[in-house]
Amino acid sequence: MKLKRIWFLVTEYFLVGKIVSAEGDKGFLKIDSFSESLERYSKLKKVYLDFWGEKKVFSLQSVKKKKENILLKFENFNDKESVGVLIGKEIFVDDKDLLKLPKEHYFIHDIIGSKVYRNNVEYGEVTDVYSMPGNDIYVIRKTSGEEILIPAVHEFIESIDTLTKVLILKSGEGIYEDDED
Repeated sequence: MKLKRIWFLVTEYFLVGKIVSAEGDKGFLKIDSFSESLERYSKLKKVYLDFWGEKKVFSLQSVKKKKENILLKFENFNDKESVGVLIGKEIFVDDKDLLKLPKEHYFIHDIIGSKVYRNNVEYGEVTDVYSMPGNDIYVIRKTSGEEILIPAVHEFIESIDTLTKVLILKSGEGIYEDDED
């Protein structure tokens, strides 16, 4: 079970990256992408950049990869000087431009806020997700207020329903520190 650390819910927009620097002198921008895929950007026609809490639409003219970096070029931004104001801006898409994920892959914003149940009893709520090299980790605030970390793997997770925002933990004896629950 692998989550993609590409989306954070921010009102009706989803954060997919951040502009980190200008690249060359033709208006290309190097981005820190929260997606693992160049395809994520090459299918987009527009993105939104945040300017002091307001989202402004920018039309994509070109997307390319240079070594390990993704480079974007916006229409009407044709030199290094004109893109300077964009450096440091966060890149958003709207829900129509979200990628379709394979089965048992979830957007982080679909998991955060989910009620967690164990042995048919409310156990807590998912408050965050950490993306780690081997697997993601769910941060769960238990009903007692204590925070625990649960690996996002089949050994711990029985099921996830993103529509009802319910995550059910396996009840396996000995896999949780608090087995007396």
